[in-house]
Amino acid sequence: MSKTADIGRILEGAQIFSEMDDAAREALAAELRPVTFNAGQAIFSRGDEGRELYLVLSGRVRLSVLTAEGRELSFAQAGEGDIFGEIAMLDGSPRTADATAVKKTQAMSLSRAALDRVVETSPALAHSIISFLCRRLREADMQLEGVALHRIEVRLARYLAGLAQQVAPDRDEGQVDVELGMSQGELALLLGASRPKVNGALTMLEDQGIVERVGDKLRCDLEELRALAELE
Repeated sequence: MSKTADIGRILEGAQIFSEMDDAAREALAAELRPVTFNAGQAIFSRGDEGRELYLVLSGRVRLSVLTAEGRELSFAQAGEGDIFGEIAMLDGSPRTADATAVKKTQAMSLSRAALDRVVETSPALAHSIISFLCRRLREADMQLEGVALHRIEVRLARYLAGLAQQVAPDRDEGQVDVELGMSQGELALLLGASRPKVNGALTMLEDQGIVERVGDKLRCDLEELRALAELE
């Protein structure tokens, strides 16, 4: 598969561009610019001017903020097909978080001026962007609720259930293999807990037969996982 075809496939799967037709996606692909970030590289920092958003082709990016006490709180990770950096680019305000490449990352950047050109010829893109931002707000609300109200086992189960839904969106029972794609340290930052607590929660899920390690993946029992995640 060519690089152009790869980008087209990823654009088609990206939520923010889901309502675009093929012609509009081709126009958008022509506006994208390739960028590469090495593992550990800071892509932008909170307070920076935000002139572009990024579409991840491969690799992983951590989005985080520093608390007043200097503790890093990771609230999301962007992997293949994910968009990040869109808030500051869309509203013209400073960046709201830090973005750091967890591993070597290939991405495509899109400037506000380029986005405006595509929106002029594809009004559906504006509606898609609004829907995307509303989903982001809902996800942020759920994440805040999870950290504030739920014990670490439930938070972990909810995260794994979300990964399982991405792998098998039409299933709510049986077993699904998911890949974390990050270290337990990164997962701990994402769940707002310490690494030992995350390790303990994962061990508990294994002991109860809810998850099983299979190579570098976790085999999840969807029904049991959803019950623990309090999604039933």
